[in-house]
Order: sequence, then structure tokens, then C-alpha cells
Amino acid sequence: MADLSVNTPATRLLDGPSGKRKRARFTPKRIMIYGALLLVSFYYLLPLWVMVMTSLKGMPEVRMGNIFAPPVEITFEPWVKAWAQACTGLNCDGLSRGFWNSVQITVPSVVLSIIIASVNGYALVNWRFKGSEIFFTILIFGAFIPYQVMIYPIVIILRELGLMGSVWGLVMVHTIFGMPILTLLFRNYFASLPEELFKAARVDGAGFWRIFLKVLVPMSLPIFTVAVILQLTGIWNDFLFGVIYTKPATYPMTVQLNNIVNSVQGVKEYNVNMAATLLTGIVPLTVYLISGKLFVRGIASGAVKG
Repeated sequence: MADLSVNTPATRLLDGPSGKRKRARFTPKRIMIYGALLLVSFYYLLPLWVMVMTSLKGMPEVRMGNIFAPPVEITFEPWVKAWAQACTGLNCDGLSRGFWNSVQITVPSVVLSIIIASVNGYALVNWRFKGSEIFFTILIFGAFIPYQVMIYPIVIILRELGLMGSVWGLVMVHTIFGMPILTLLFRNYFASLPEELFKAARVDGAGFWRIFLKVLVPMSLPIFTVAVILQLTGIWNDFLFGVIYTKPATYPMTVQLNNIVNSVQGVKEYNVNMAATLLTGIVPLTVYLISGKLFVRGIASGAVKG
């Protein structure tokens, strides 16, 4: 007797069409989600549009007052002046000097803080020395201390070390202040990795540094990307430490931007101010655009897990 349960073309026709039912393109839920996303995007992109359009206009066109209209005649003179001619205090060499000061401050600060914090996080997970929990608690506590509380003691320390007003003094400050949060990130990321991975490496004869350099570092690109983005943007955009712990010759870019925008001498050149602001923000914006996917992967793969 024939088995009627066999999946034949006839039975498939009786059962109806197979496969997933197509979803409607426009549903109330999707309309609400995309509407909210468009509203937020418009909220953040509108000021950027105004800044870009104003920076490409000459002052006669800026005085007309239509800030949303594109420039009738595009000019890059405000960008040139912001970079090489705008006055920042007594100097009139634009943001160029501040840019290279920011590079000299940011690069060693990011490298040193990430190297030290990654080793700290690895040690706190795989090297249970006596007092490790107390040490970790102190680091976490340090992440929540307001910067303003420690400004004056750090001034005294840098003065005694002979680093007050120098680039390397500010590098030391940024490296120390970035340590608690970065150590927490690396510690939580390494703790999310399988413990068998470390045991297998020890069985193969790998020691502390070999496990860290040969096993952990190659497979931890996402969390290193997170750390680089957090430190780079935080240090590059810093104004408070830059204006306190440096001097005019070593001012970072943000301090010089403040001096340009808040200058009270001469005509207020809004196009130059907008161009200077965009020049200051190009570096962190570029980093986000290039490594945004790795940043999300690092956060999602253990960077904020406890």
C-alpha cells in the first residue's frame, strides 16, 4: 500500500506554498524605528552641514545670514587661514603648530597606556598574585575620581620632576589617567576568553610573556581597537589638561582652537572659526570611520562584560 505521507508534487500543492512568508516592507514598527533614526541623524548632521557650508564661504556671503544655504562661490581661503595664518594669542601661525603638538602628545600617550593596561589586564586574569583584587579595586576606584580633584597635586608633581609645561609631562598625565578604564576593558575581555586556551599554552611550555605576545595579542585586535579609539579621541579632544599642564609653545590643537574662536581682536571671522573646528575634529572622525566595525566587535565580544 502506498505511503500517503511521501512528499510528492501533488501533496505539496495540497499543502500550499512552502517557504517563509514575505514580510511587509512598511509596518508601524519599522516606520517608528526608521523615523527615529532619521530624526537623530538630522539632529547631528545639521550642525555639521552648517559648519561645512560656512567654512566654504567668504565673509561677505557669511554676513548675508543664510547659514543653511550652500556657498554661491566656494573658497578654501578660510581653511588656509585657519591652518597657517590665524592668530592664537601672540602667534599667528594657525593650527599647524598645535596639530604637531597634539600628534606628539597623543601617539606616545596612546601607545604607553595601551601597553601597560593590556599587561595589567592580562596579569589580573591569569596571575593571581597576593593582593590582586585590592589592586584591581584601587584601579576601578581611580576611574571614578574627578579630574579636577587631582589637578593641583599633579601640578606640584610635574614641577618637582621638571616636566611642567612640557609635552612629556602631559603624556605622563594622559597615560596615568587612561590606565584604570583601559585596565578594566582588557581585564574583562581576557576573562571572557576560554581558560583552556591558557592551559594549552602552558602545557606547550609557554610562559607569561610568550602567552601574552604569541596567543593573546594576535587574537585581541577588537579590544585593542576599542582602546585605541577611546584613548585617541579622549586625548586629542582634551582641553583641560592641555591648557593647564602645557605652555603656549606646546599647546595642543584644542587649546589653540579655543584661542582662535574666543579671540576678541579684529573682525569675528565665522568661516575661519568653522574651518578651524573641522580641522581639529578630522583626526578622531577619520579614526571612527576607518575602524568603526572593529570598535563594535570589541565592545560586543567582551569589552564591557563583567
